[in-house]
Amino acid sequence: MTVDKKMLIGLHLGNGYGSQPGAWRMPGVDPKSYTSYDARVQQAQAAERGKFQFIFLPDGPGAVMSDIGTESPSFNLDVMMTLAAVARETAYIGLVATGSTTFNEPFNLARQFKALDIMSHGRAGWNAITSSGDDVAANYGKRIPSSEDRYGRAHEVVQIVKALWGSWGKDAWMHDKESGQFTRKEQIAPVNLQGKYVGSRGPLYIPPSEQGQPIIFHAGGSPNAYELAGRFANAVIGAAFTIEDARIQRTAFREAAQRYGRNPDEIKYIPGLMTTLAKDRRTALDRRIQLTQHIFPQRIAYLQQLLGITLDNANWDAPIPKAQLSSALPYRYDPRAAHALKIANEGWSLRDILAHGVIDYHPVIVGPGVEAADHMQAWFEAGAADGFWISPDVNADGIDAFVDEVVPILQQRGLFHQDYEGTTLREHLGAPEQYGIDPRA
Repeated sequence: MTVDKKMLIGLHLGNGYGSQPGAWRMPGVDPKSYTSYDARVQQAQAAERGKFQFIFLPDGPGAVMSDIGTESPSFNLDVMMTLAAVARETAYIGLVATGSTTFNEPFNLARQFKALDIMSHGRAGWNAITSSGDDVAANYGKRIPSSEDRYGRAHEVVQIVKALWGSWGKDAWMHDKESGQFTRKEQIAPVNLQGKYVGSRGPLYIPPSEQGQPIIFHAGGSPNAYELAGRFANAVIGAAFTIEDARIQRTAFREAAQRYGRNPDEIKYIPGLMTTLAKDRRTALDRRIQLTQHIFPQRIAYLQQLLGITLDNANWDAPIPKAQLSSALPYRYDPRAAHALKIANEGWSLRDILAHGVIDYHPVIVGPGVEAADHMQAWFEAGAADGFWISPDVNADGIDAFVDEVVPILQQRGLFHQDYEGTTLREHLGAPEQYGIDPRA
């Protein structure tokens, strides 16, 4: 099958080991690679070999989101340092990092991301999000603000960051040795913006990059997220478990963009997909069991809530009895519940049900690469996604497995590009030209 529109693919790089908590213990994984920038570079290079449009680095900031006694922290040492290292050793792939609007000042964010954009020759993206949780706020000696204040500040921060990016005029830099004129100084001016939450005088002394300025991303699915992304973002890092849910979210973001006078095609909705790729389902399930069996007791407890039944912790290798499943009451407010019940009704053991990833944070592919390709095609062609961000179970071999087994299928079906058509992230996303504040927003 051939289609004109091509999907986008990004790679999730969290702690560098992979999306599963036991990834750091797997054979072939260097357990010390958490602190290795070289490992992060190699992972980004593997994604670039597969023609991924971007890598995506989430950030806490600073909260430990795991049991530090047995699991690695969820995030990179420092997202900007990591992307700076990757920028010097790659040529095409986009570099997207999270930067909190809640606990960062707009001038610092503007400076860091535009400097990365210069270093990478126009490949930087800023995932502008609010922080949540008092555990994060405590690192800054604060309490988490209300949702109204967090998003009110976020709108101001993004506006000021964009104004600072444009405060060095696009044609201001002359660097004319003969005349001695370094800039057209009248084109470099303060922004002098002050809102309820933040402000900045400016200007920012950084000229435009090859794409002008970084691309704005946002992650979330709430009404507040729709408004922030609809106003400012060119891409959304999404989370959805069904085609229906993804289509609803994508439509909501597109409608929000229209409310701000933008073309809805300017905003791309990119949900997550977790992968454990192997030659067959049984091999893939055994791999995930190896990765997660140490936390099965906690996951069984959650699965009980999801299905509304009591499960036998002592009999992990037997299916859930049919009589028990017939009385299940899937939790109506969790979109994973229906899928978990479907897998359970297929007769898999309790251990295998969990290994299918029924309580993971995104849809999970456990099996051959063609199953990932089929999932992506179905969502893409149903208007539920403009692309996907991929979270391999173990980065050491999972990135290459996706590149070698899934990407060729998508290319053969005409769903994914054969090569990079440009060199900047703006070109990869098909985002329109923009410099400074978007006058529509």
